Amino acid sequence: MKTLYPPIEPHHTFHLEADGHRVYCEESGHTEGLPVLFLHGGPGSGCRPDHRRFFDPGRFRIILLDQRGAGCSEPSGELRHNDTWKLLEDLEALRKTLEINRWVLFGGSWGAALSLLYAQRHPERVLGMILRGVFLARQYDLDWFIKDGVRRIYPDRWHELVTSLPVTGWNDVVQGMYKAVTGSNEALQHRVAMAWNRWGSAVTLGPDFDPRSQPDLEEILPKVKIELHYAAHRYFLQENQILQNCFRIRAIPCSIVHGRGDLVCPVEAAFTLKRHLPGAELRILENSGHIATGEEMIDALVDATGRMGERVS
Repeated sequence: MKTLYPPIEPHHTFHLEADGHRVYCEESGHTEGLPVLFLHGGPGSGCRPDHRRFFDPGRFRIILLDQRGAGCSEPSGELRHNDTWKLLEDLEALRKTLEINRWVLFGGSWGAALSLLYAQRHPERVLGMILRGVFLARQYDLDWFIKDGVRRIYPDRWHELVTSLPVTGWNDVVQGMYKAVTGSNEALQHRVAMAWNRWGSAVTLGPDFDPRSQPDLEEILPKVKIELHYAAHRYFLQENQILQNCFRIRAIPCSIVHGRGDLVCPVEAAFTLKRHLPGAELRILENSGHIATGEEMIDALVDATGRMGERVS
């Protein structure tokens, strides 16, 4: 059973400047190693120190980036000039700044969607992809999470979410919550942000969810604003865009890891992606959910990075 590599600190940190944003970037591991870019989820979640630990620091040049408004990037929670296409521009600017010709992409959830979009736009720059908890950014996926899917499993949590809004927002919960968290009514903004975070945490963590251990509002609000900004704008994509453009990336080595118990991004997404990328490897984990924790999930991801390193070196 493979485990995370030991904790490691970055040896190089800097910011990319673009459109009033300061995008935090860092490097760790082998300075001349195989470049791998970690793309976090959310959108808006930001990277964490443990994200460096999926990769062998003796083999990989490990690159982490906090997407616009997320994590250590500034301004925190900023929505102006913050969309999918701007994020892709940042990734290409980062590649050029670091003078990397081709790199491996490692993305989970929204990070998996961003990996696929970048690869479709710049297939010549991608050596391989490792995708976890696949999110395809279809209307179907958003409806599952917020309209008529997982609410059938967590009706009590769904009720708490919806009733954080005035009745006028119930017809379109995503738009109602987006207007609330970006509006001028602070009491409503805070109530809705906390409710959205509790909903996401409950669905993601399942039985491990503890409503008493929620982060502070100061930490939650920027993340929630970005998540709802992207959801309200349908991730700034045409419907089914990712799957329709998979023909462009069929030659790129791809490893897909997905938990059978994932209620945020059901395993159907990974199975459908595999059908559009016949050469991809798909590993379904019977005892895992959405997040990249637990022995089974960590073993699969560390194994996938090792095998991808051997394949593309």
